Amino acid sequence: MSYFFRNDNRLPQARLAVASYVIVGMVGVLLLGFWKLQVIDSDKYSQWAERNRVRSIPIIAPRGRMLDRDGRVLVDNRPSFSVLLLRDDPALVEKNLPAISDGLNIPMEDLRDQLSSTRALPKFQPIVIKPEATQADIDYIESHRADIPVLEMLSVSRRRYLPGGFMSHASGYVGEVSEQQIEASNGKLRPGDFGGKTGLERQYNDILMGTDGMRRVIVNSVGKEVDRLPSQEAVPGKEIRLTIDYDLQQVAEQSLGAREGAVVALDPRTGEVLAMVSRPAPDPNDFAVRVSKEEWKRLNDDEQKPLLNRVIQAQLAPGSVFKIVMATAMYETHAVPENMTVFCPGYGTFYGRQFKCWVYWSHKPAHATVDVHRAVNQSCDIFFYTLGMKMGIDIIAKYASGMGLGHKTGIDLPSEEAGLMPSEEWVQRVFHRRWYPGETVSVAVGQGAVTTTPLQLARLIGGIASGGKFMQPHMLKDAQSVSEETFPLKESTVEKITDDMYGVVNAGGTGAGLKLQGIEFSGKSGTAQVIGYAARDRVAKQKKFLDNAWFVGYAPKRDPEIVVSVLVQESGKHGGEASGPVVRDIIKAYYDKKAKKTQGQYTVEYKRYDLGNGSAPAAAIQPQPVLKPEGPPETAPVRASVPQH
Repeated sequence: MSYFFRNDNRLPQARLAVASYVIVGMVGVLLLGFWKLQVIDSDKYSQWAERNRVRSIPIIAPRGRMLDRDGRVLVDNRPSFSVLLLRDDPALVEKNLPAISDGLNIPMEDLRDQLSSTRALPKFQPIVIKPEATQADIDYIESHRADIPVLEMLSVSRRRYLPGGFMSHASGYVGEVSEQQIEASNGKLRPGDFGGKTGLERQYNDILMGTDGMRRVIVNSVGKEVDRLPSQEAVPGKEIRLTIDYDLQQVAEQSLGAREGAVVALDPRTGEVLAMVSRPAPDPNDFAVRVSKEEWKRLNDDEQKPLLNRVIQAQLAPGSVFKIVMATAMYETHAVPENMTVFCPGYGTFYGRQFKCWVYWSHKPAHATVDVHRAVNQSCDIFFYTLGMKMGIDIIAKYASGMGLGHKTGIDLPSEEAGLMPSEEWVQRVFHRRWYPGETVSVAVGQGAVTTTPLQLARLIGGIASGGKFMQPHMLKDAQSVSEETFPLKESTVEKITDDMYGVVNAGGTGAGLKLQGIEFSGKSGTAQVIGYAARDRVAKQKKFLDNAWFVGYAPKRDPEIVVSVLVQESGKHGGEASGPVVRDIIKAYYDKKAKKTQGQYTVEYKRYDLGNGSAPAAAIQPQPVLKPEGPPETAPVRASVPQH
């Protein structure tokens, strides 16, 4: 009896001991946890607490403006707002996604795609879910701040381009940066940032972009702003002054119109690009926000290729403009006597195959007996077929390549194409066969495998007329590094070839209807077949097989100040008729402006640039010198009909 009594007395004491140990252990764990919170992880939890109290909103730096050579604004900015999603609390974000989708009219699928693509970013870094907020979006966010605290407004400056695709391909456009651009930026760019995608926007993105700032505010438990902390101001991007002349650019745009083609005007003395047009062209304002997948697909699938900058990327046969290379090589090498004459009945047989002159297809009188000067003036194919056969591809390739054909010009624009100047070495390397002499006949008139860009032809003709000095084309005014290439030409060669090109316009040549009073306007026309005439007849002369029309003109006759290259694709007309008037319009506008400047009829005024919504950004309110003619601007001259090659 006493045994059981003694055991019952010990049992509560054992239990109390166990309970004591448990209590001591729990207190130890709590003390360890407090020590970890207060000592080991104090910095981390302080940062978390600070984030709950302090919200950091980026301040996007406005991009620098683009000005023309006289200081007039070509590309500016306009104020706008984007919608930010704060992702500090993933559960809160997930809870509010349906309301955000309905309130901001963003498909739920798009929201989830954006969240998925930015999953690797730190949670405290907000993301842009709607680049361009409407007034309704702004009202919705302001009225729902208490119940949807994960939304915030971000003030941004959107690009504003001149309407109608003005200078579209040269200026380029901005868009959301790609993964490749982010990786190449060394941390400067983040997902959702906007940067230059094409043209000058991409070429000089680092200059135009600026440095973003940060706005820090204190918020309460429902996300409402209650105070502000010191902010880091954004540093705006630097503006750049271009070589473009707005007046000449406007004439070029209007003169080419809606026709598919390209225009480029250069100062061959410096390489400065005075005007650049490529048609068709998208409106870069459409890319200033986020272009839809459907619109992007439509632009890429368009047969007219509106995203192609034809000035630097259209690699096409130069047609009869190439005859200037042939004549120059003839004068330089004397491989063929300069007094050589050829009888042109409208056709000729070379290497067992009959080739036609352009007059045959145009049902015009044959050229009869021609020398090199008349062959250039009248663009006689039979003469140059013969010259090519006698000269050979090696000499032709040496002079064409030496003067820049088949090589990039080095212009300060991305994605320039090189074209192609065929040679024996090229055909062996690419096709592993020998060069056939019959191929030289086609190359001699700018057909066959030879392809160039409008910019290459402008540089070529300007360089030849300048005595063999070929400047690197560029669009940044006062560029620090502009290269000069020389291909020495004899003075007698320059005199003869410039006389030949002067005769094209002023001595009854293929550009006779383009003559300008008091201006030594010279040039060369060209008409390049897209498909052979015989094949075209078999397909009922479909429009897509119409010839490409070229004209490259310059003034004055020697040491020119301006050279203009114009391509009109599938015009169905000869170069002097379709492209020549565009060249004439631009050269006339150049000399008209030069005369008025000399006479003091151009005055400097200051202009405020309105963004169309009644306000102007601070950058646009600065005084800007603008050249303005006294009186109304001149209308473009009436084009003459020139039914010639």
